[in-house]
Amino acid sequence: MNTEQTGKVKFFNETKGFGFIKPDSGEGDLFVHISAVETGNKLNNNDKVTYMLGEGKRGPCATQVKKV
Repeated sequence: MNTEQTGKVKFFNETKGFGFIKPDSGEGDLFVHISAVETGNKLNNNDKVTYMLGEGKRGPCATQVKKV
């Protein structure tokens, strides 16, 4: 069962539409695509976020990302 996770935006490039989240759990950084961000939310470096863990083409990624 997938549960909501927390982390902090390490890097996000708004122009290219992707970035990385550093999970609070200490696991490796997770890829996040702009399409995974809740509508209307914009991610900035160091924003605190919640997300669900998903699987992308290149491995684990963040989905259903929301600013806290």
